[in-house]
Amino acid sequence: MLHSFDHQTLTNRHITITGEPTDETLMARIQARDDKAIAILYRRHTPLLRAVIRRILNNDCDVDDQLQVVFLEVWRQAAHYDEKKGKALGWIVTLARRRAIDKVRSMQTYSRAQERLREEPEPAPHLGADEEVAATDTAKIFSRVIATLPVPQREALDFAFYRGFSHREIAAHTGIPLGTIKTRLELALRKVRTAIVALGGVGEWAYATE
Repeated sequence: MLHSFDHQTLTNRHITITGEPTDETLMARIQARDDKAIAILYRRHTPLLRAVIRRILNNDCDVDDQLQVVFLEVWRQAAHYDEKKGKALGWIVTLARRRAIDKVRSMQTYSRAQERLREEPEPAPHLGADEEVAATDTAKIFSRVIATLPVPQREALDFAFYRGFSHREIAAHTGIPLGTIKTRLELALRKVRTAIVALGGVGEWAYATE
């Protein structure tokens, strides 16, 4: 259920400037695949939805990413909206909360998986003494760099390199726009590549962003 704060906010939001289409009218247009209508909704309700999402997520980068996810979901799920069952903004706010909660659960799952990986490292192939020293140094710097990446970039790397997902598969699995996935991977790989090359370790990371 919506909190009392949201009830008041939603009530105030329902008062639109004369001549502007209502949220319900915009939803009907979105159901007819009018992309201009989704743009109007985005401009109208971004401040409110950002506040709703920020209550659940504390990272501004995550909040902005989830805002994009929510409006993408509004576009995809518009056919499921029924004006007879309630106001459009209430439906959108509920959707925003659910996606933000899903994001928190995803991050918690990722953190637990990372913890298991740290506790149960895979055995490495036997190397010579010099190679073992180099590999150890590279692994240490790699771990440090990964730890400094924003959570969205770490998640993208995990899907791409540890799980073997393609860019499109990551986007489909997470509901995050393909362009955002590509940008996150590019930024993450640049940071990792720079650190590895600085150690003299080229190999796959030297060309990962090319």
